[in-house]
Amino acid sequence: MANLQTFERSEYQQVKADLHRKILDRLDLEKLGRSTGDSAREEVLVLIRNSVNSEAIPLSFAERERLSREILDEIFGLGPLEPLLKDHTISDILVNRFDKVYIERGGKLELTGLSFKDNQHLMQIIERIVSRVGRRVDESSPMVDARLADGSRVNAIIPPLALDGACLSIRRFGSVPVTARNMIENHSLTEAMLELLSIMVKGRLNLLISGGTGAGKTTLLNVLSGYIPNVERIVTIEDAAELQLKQEHVVRLETRPPNIEGKGAVRQRQLVINSLRMRPDRIVVGEVRGEEAFDMLQAMNTGHEGSLTTVHANSVRDALARVENMVSMANLNIPERAVRHQIASAIHAVVQVARMSDGTRKVISISEVTGMDSESISMQDIFVFERRGIDENGKVRGTFRATGFRPLFADRLATSGARLRPALFESKTEI
Repeated sequence: MANLQTFERSEYQQVKADLHRKILDRLDLEKLGRSTGDSAREEVLVLIRNSVNSEAIPLSFAERERLSREILDEIFGLGPLEPLLKDHTISDILVNRFDKVYIERGGKLELTGLSFKDNQHLMQIIERIVSRVGRRVDESSPMVDARLADGSRVNAIIPPLALDGACLSIRRFGSVPVTARNMIENHSLTEAMLELLSIMVKGRLNLLISGGTGAGKTTLLNVLSGYIPNVERIVTIEDAAELQLKQEHVVRLETRPPNIEGKGAVRQRQLVINSLRMRPDRIVVGEVRGEEAFDMLQAMNTGHEGSLTTVHANSVRDALARVENMVSMANLNIPERAVRHQIASAIHAVVQVARMSDGTRKVISISEVTGMDSESISMQDIFVFERRGIDENGKVRGTFRATGFRPLFADRLATSGARLRPALFESKTEI
């Protein structure tokens, strides 16, 4: 008997599409909608197997079972993406076009053998994803951010902006969130660095987490937010909801894109301003990208200490420069020195994260903002990661080292009952 490899890919996809249509014609969708998820899936899977087995197609039992599962995924899930979404070792799913699907595993990109039937099939899956969170994607709005049920971040861009067909990017969030212990075991930071950061969060210092794309900013933000006391009221503001806070008193806000008439958009700045009227103890902004940076600084300076946010930047200096540029986007005609003074007084420390060449993520510096030095913001490193090189297995080697500087905010923490051990500033860990 011929096997699946003797089928051309297009023939296999056509067989699957034909069976899919036949099965949908036989399904009682109204009854199916009243069924529970698991019972409905089992009921439909039996129907699919019977339909597949009744077809005169040259497939083995294992290949017929695979075909049945794929059709089930088309009906209840996200088609060819379902097996990838069930694999928790995958951190990114990148669909460049309908027949080119890449994944990132362990920091390395791999081409999969998976494929959509055609561009229209890919578009149907994209529309299914975005419609579930009340968003849309079409020629008038060809870019969209969304999320999956597990919190994974989704970005889609379609023609005419994507020249080779629709593109889909999914940043995975595992079913089990990364913990502080995981980060230490993965050598993302050391026990001493985590102790310092946790005390800073508990002591209500304002932190800015900086890093490039995929560096682990949101993961670190999730971990650090876990140190916020459960009695405090937290308001989170995001473009696409990703944060997974475990506290009881959390209000989650999300921006909204314009409707089909180009109206009704709600931007992050509006949500930040509105959050100030919601009596928050802390404000957590998933990422500052524009003029909302000004309102975030205002909040940090006016009674909302202990706020957390992230920013795209390749160094701590670049992070503060970006915040300064974003404040200028608010068109308030504030002198540069006044903006820098506000940044210096609002942000207590910048945590820089980076993705290394071997795919690992590391906290490469924790830097205190010490104030103004003439016309510029002055800073000092408290912890740094000094890279030594790469071993024979391609793993990055280096040393997490305390610089020996005792931060100025140590006295402020002491007054709130959070004391920093002197030994913290003498630690050194090689990996």
